[in-house]
Amino acid sequence: MITLYDYWRSSAAYRVRIALNLLGMAHESVPVDLTSGAQAAPDNLARNPQGLVPTLEIDGASLTQSLAIIEYLDEVRRAGFLPKDALGRARVRALSYAVAMDIHPICNLRVARHAVAQSGGSITMDGWMGHFIALGLQGLEGMLTEAGPYSHGDTVTMADICLVPQVYNARRWGVELAGLPKLTAISSRLEAMPAFAAAHPDRVKPA
Repeated sequence: MITLYDYWRSSAAYRVRIALNLLGMAHESVPVDLTSGAQAAPDNLARNPQGLVPTLEIDGASLTQSLAIIEYLDEVRRAGFLPKDALGRARVRALSYAVAMDIHPICNLRVARHAVAQSGGSITMDGWMGHFIALGLQGLEGMLTEAGPYSHGDTVTMADICLVPQVYNARRWGVELAGLPKLTAISSRLEAMPAFAAAHPDRVKPA
């Protein structure tokens, strides 16, 4: 039994859903409602001391941090999420980190809410999200110098698994994507793939 502790709109959980789908790995999804504070409940803290999602229970272990989970799946299931050559792996990691370590942390809801609250009203949620997502995606567009059909050549990698949830968030917050042709073309190809489509928040949102 594979269990994913998940929140439907979490970018990090979205990444893991995509990875599992690409591998055809059936799993049970257990929702952790971030809007109600369920991430801070004792049961979630016991499996994820950071009070975050996702947590993946697999192979007798409990794994946290989406990129660590994806790399684990790559190693033990030979998923091909990372290229075989060292330079390719470095490039895919750089693209992935640009999303997961640069854009995502500063646009995490708890960070954005804190900034809005501390600003005394001078910062809005839409303004914060729009500024940092747009800035990050502009940089990512410039990094896609060797992109083929996907972020790195002609196979789906961890970079693509990170890209699609971030584009979803950009659209959610009304970020203009017209000036990002490489990024949007790659995302459109990926979004049409069944594994990506099945992981979309609208497909997994609790009833």
